[in-house]
Amino acid sequence: MFYRVPVIGWIARDIMFGDKNNFWFALIGFVSLWMCSALTFGLPGLYLPALALVPVVFVLLLLITKG
Repeated sequence: MFYRVPVIGWIARDIMFGDKNNFWFALIGFVSLWMCSALTFGLPGLYLPALALVPVVFVLLLLITKG
């Protein structure tokens, strides 16, 4: 079901089943979009995506500690 989302699903499918370098291309694209938002909107464009990733990192830390 996740792969049916128009843009995100295409990127996720390409990372999972495509070339092994596609992960790095997607990571560079994500960082580039983040920096473009920082250039466009200033400090809120830099801080708000980081603030939105806090729950994701929290869940990842819980999964790591759970084993």
